[in-house]
Amino acid sequence: MEFFCYHRDRADSQALRDELLEDHWSYMDGYAKEMIARGPTLSGPGEDDVATGSVHIVDLPDARAARAFAFDEPGYQAGVYRDVMLRRWRNLLGRTMWDFPGGRTGGTRYLVLGLGEGREAGTGTFELPDPVPPTERDELIAYGPLLSDDGRTWLGTAALVRAPDPDAARAVLTADRHAADRYAEVEVHLWQFGGRQ
Repeated sequence: MEFFCYHRDRADSQALRDELLEDHWSYMDGYAKEMIARGPTLSGPGEDDVATGSVHIVDLPDARAARAFAFDEPGYQAGVYRDVMLRRWRNLLGRTMWDFPGGRTGGTRYLVLGLGEGREAGTGTFELPDPVPPTERDELIAYGPLLSDDGRTWLGTAALVRAPDPDAARAVLTADRHAADRYAEVEVHLWQFGGRQ
């Protein structure tokens, strides 16, 4: 069962985050076999980037294990984060970030979150099964729907993508007018491959 987890940093928590970096990595190393993707979101391009959050996509037995994963994390326990988004997710590409043909470096990478209004299968204009990934998949690192705990209600879409700029990254979810209408809000965050270098 796959889960998308996004810990959003509190303002001015970078020093605490840095202090806990080894603890964070060690904790995540314990989930290496379950990890689909991981990495920080950043404030913007430049040498003075600061982390604004942490993305983890993991394959775990159930929602209870996912909550333990999210809330036992050392940064969460120490107060680095202001909130946590934890949703069921479905890996429509069927691969991990390490399988991405573009590798760990080169180009700019983004987290794109399309937040929906929560529609159950068979209601409204969006129905499960899954949203269809763009036909051009070469720049997609991860892609899938955000779902309720029971997997029956679509709550949005999360994608990790390599793109030349934020507008191109946003277009992964909004290029088609009908697709854009599905989202109450679309967020684009600068993101990089995580883990030990």
